[in-house]
Amino acid sequence: MFRPKIPTNPTPTGLVIPSVAEPTTIVRHTPPPAPVAQPSTRSAAQLTPGTALALVGGGTAVVLVVGTVLVSMLLAVAITGVSVAVCAVVLRSLLTSQRTHH
Repeated sequence: MFRPKIPTNPTPTGLVIPSVAEPTTIVRHTPPPAPVAQPSTRSAAQLTPGTALALVGGGTAVVLVVGTVLVSMLLAVAITGVSVAVCAVVLRSLLTSQRTHH
């Protein structure tokens, strides 16, 4: 199981001769018969009312989820900007008050 497998080289006649490392029997590979293409009587895309309703519902759900994520990210950026601005005003006020009191 843990020994490396040496690949066999097929001959032009289709016979596979195994390598010397692992003695096995000669296996003749015959190609499977080619599948016969069945003529299609259905059109490529058929939408039933249930399928159309499922597609519309799925699309609506995707749009709502993506919209919710984008709005929440925009809200997070806005809240962060406001908090940084408030911190800057407080720091400026503290630094200004220290300069005037000395």
